[in-house]
Amino acid sequence: MIEPENLSPSQVLAQVAAALPGDARDNLIVCGSLAAAYWFFAGDGTRAIRTKDVDGLCSPHAKAVAAATAITDQLLDANWKPREDPRFPPGKPGDAPDGLPMVRLHPPEGSNWFLELMAAPPPYQPGSYAKKLQAIDTAHGTFALCSFDFLALAEWNPQMTKVGIRIARPEMMALANMLHHPTIAGTLIAGTTWKRSNKDLGRVLALAHLTIEQDRRVGTEVLGEWPASMWAALQEKFGPDARDLALRAGTGIQELMRSESDLHQAVHIANLSLLASMDLGTEELSATARRLEAEVLEELEQLAADTP
Repeated sequence: MIEPENLSPSQVLAQVAAALPGDARDNLIVCGSLAAAYWFFAGDGTRAIRTKDVDGLCSPHAKAVAAATAITDQLLDANWKPREDPRFPPGKPGDAPDGLPMVRLHPPEGSNWFLELMAAPPPYQPGSYAKKLQAIDTAHGTFALCSFDFLALAEWNPQMTKVGIRIARPEMMALANMLHHPTIAGTLIAGTTWKRSNKDLGRVLALAHLTIEQDRRVGTEVLGEWPASMWAALQEKFGPDARDLALRAGTGIQELMRSESDLHQAVHIANLSLLASMDLGTEELSATARRLEAEVLEELEQLAADTP
């Protein structure tokens, strides 16, 4: 497995912004670890993250294919290179989406990191498979565009950055990860012994910890605002299903806290990425988890229960 690089979130986001066609920026929301790092670390030259992928959500759903096609063609024309994956040879029109390469593009200078494009999901249908694929035909070949149901939350009130690209809010990324992992599944990240659930739920704890740290540093109470924001986003994006989703949002975190081995793995992965400049211990993130449960998840459940 290729090791992730230490990256400056401000520099990488500026590089992506400079490479994008101007109109495509209006249809892109950066999420994942880079968005979180920019949210918390922008302007702090001492803070870096380790990551190999920069997640770009093409939004809204109705314009996702057109936006992804324009961005892919623009970057490949500018000497960005597709990430090679022997499992997925170059695609052509008519190929099944599950056999196509994802849109994963390395910048021209050959860095280990790559930009991965995803699509905002279609309207939510309970019980359907959360991950969805669709083909996009570009001037450079056919690719797969992936979407996940709960990434719709990244579209809720994203923040505009100084470089002209929007980034997803930390509490929306946390909620999306919690809803995507209601239990600790055995699915591993390719090329590792790490559970995907542990990586994503560990990211939730990292986001909460960085919010608490920021609150202490600047005298805010942003963590206390998470439940109201989460509830508003769930109602806007999931309508009649919002209440059920809110009431089950914390089940994965609760299961993680009951498993010492899974919690240790989640903390280890978080320290290799978003918390790379902090190196926190299990006890510290356990304390964060207790605050998350008491101040966010219980409050979210109460908001949902009190709404007719």
